[in-house]
Amino acid sequence: MARKEFTYGGKTLEELKKLSLNEFAQLLPARRRRSIKRGLTEQQKKLLKKIKRNEKNIETHCRDMIILPEMVGQTIKVHNGKEFAIVGITEEMIGRCLGEFSFTRSRVEHSAPGIGATKSSAALSVK
Repeated sequence: MARKEFTYGGKTLEELKKLSLNEFAQLLPARRRRSIKRGLTEQQKKLLKKIKRNEKNIETHCRDMIILPEMVGQTIKVHNGKEFAIVGITEEMIGRCLGEFSFTRSRVEHSAPGIGATKSSAALSVK
């Protein structure tokens, strides 16, 4: 079975890369289109320059950066509040934000209950 070619807004990845930022913004949902229309922040501009220079080990705190077509194929480390989580960007991520892929809360995993946690555990030996 052949893999279906990726399209976003009816355009292929190569066509998306040729578009200007304002033309690409017209394909985005309203909230993302509006944030691009307001202009990128200084941090977002610096991040975009690093991506265009094809730098390795890019670390960023810009969780609100919208994933653009020229970012596809890059690996970016996005800060989640404690550490930098590695995010590999694919074409399905276009139009989303970097922060959506770097989770700020980890899954809670509990081990066995401690002594005195339940009424029955009080009867157990301390050894």
